[in-house]
Amino acid sequence: MQEKQNTTGLVWFRNDLRVQDNRVLNNAITSHKSVISCYFFDPRHFENSAFGFKKTEKYRAKFLIETIHDLRKNLQELNIELFVYFDKPEDLLFKLTEAYNIQSIYFQKEWTSEETDVYKNAKSYLPENVKFIEIFDQFLYHPEDINMSVSEIPQVFTNFRKIVEKNTMIRPSIKNDSSEKIKSIQNKTTIPTLKDLGFENFEIHVKTAFPFKGGETDALKRLKHYFFETKKLGVYKKTRNGLLGIDYSSKFSAWLANGSISARTIYWEIVNFENEYHKNDSTYWLIFELIWRDYFKYISLKHQNNIFKIGGILNEKYHWKLDESQIQKWINGETKSTFVNANMIELKKTGWMSNRGRQNVASFFAKDMLLDWRVGAAYFESMLIDYDVHSNYGNWMYVSGVGNDPRDRKFNVDLQAKNYDSLGKFQKTWLQETLF
Repeated sequence: MQEKQNTTGLVWFRNDLRVQDNRVLNNAITSHKSVISCYFFDPRHFENSAFGFKKTEKYRAKFLIETIHDLRKNLQELNIELFVYFDKPEDLLFKLTEAYNIQSIYFQKEWTSEETDVYKNAKSYLPENVKFIEIFDQFLYHPEDINMSVSEIPQVFTNFRKIVEKNTMIRPSIKNDSSEKIKSIQNKTTIPTLKDLGFENFEIHVKTAFPFKGGETDALKRLKHYFFETKKLGVYKKTRNGLLGIDYSSKFSAWLANGSISARTIYWEIVNFENEYHKNDSTYWLIFELIWRDYFKYISLKHQNNIFKIGGILNEKYHWKLDESQIQKWINGETKSTFVNANMIELKKTGWMSNRGRQNVASFFAKDMLLDWRVGAAYFESMLIDYDVHSNYGNWMYVSGVGNDPRDRKFNVDLQAKNYDSLGKFQKTWLQETLF
């Protein structure tokens, strides 16, 4: 066991907003006698993107605020203060390091352009003796364990899945212990409200399929409910293409997206379920979906900023359009497809859409309406509670024919509606809603 330094370590939380099974936090706790932490509500995340949408709309903003409240409470139980700022990290990180004589900053390693730019800017304001310790902690299969380089990541998911399933062990979950309390510490920072971030308060829609709160506590509560109280995990494969209700799928994606729960925690609880009850296609299928999540992370790690380019990772040249009136019809649920419309209204009213819905509306946008897929991806980024940069852009490239689908399929939305909403119950639920 390593000897702790008689110094204070700083954990810079980003998309790893949990206490348990957090290797970034664990590294700081095991290396220093005392630890402090910080989180930045970056104002740039609440501004308009290049395509005119607010980067973070009210649904994810609310979920994030709840998450940070929960994180602060859980950290205080480990004697770790969370300093929260509504400011750019590069403008305030150096002040925190000066105030507490910080020489080591621990954070989750990211690689997409906006996150790396913020890191470089923040680092440039700090003296050279301050060490930045970056740790990959968002994967199910750790990059050091997959027995292939990033450049060797296969272009087809099935090939990736077979390699990692056969050759890679999943690391155990870890429990974090208390740090030494800093007696003189004063933390007067406050967590911003929705109003502070530029939003009005709102009530969650009564028909939403995602009525959950943000934060690790609620993520673990949901896991316990879905796995062990209702045992819905045991029928996941049969219900996962559902459209209505809270239990047709696990709904873990929002907590996974901001790191309130780790993929490893979910995996090992699936194993516990299998040991306690039964192992079947459904228990495997949730692991299968976690592998898809990993795959899109590895694809973005391999292809970097190409995932944001119009030609995607294939550099395909389609005749995409930028027709503002058509884009608005899609957003407002005013297209020729009632199935697409119902899904788009659900998204606008709740910040949520089923996986089946997402595939259909994205395919319709890119393949039927022939609109620039990046606009659709940017709208999803704005609206979705569970927005994750890798999965969002990976999936949009996939259905638009510029990503990892070797067959370049197009969804027949009428047939899909017939197969998955044969009685029209989902469509009736949302088409009767007024948008404004």
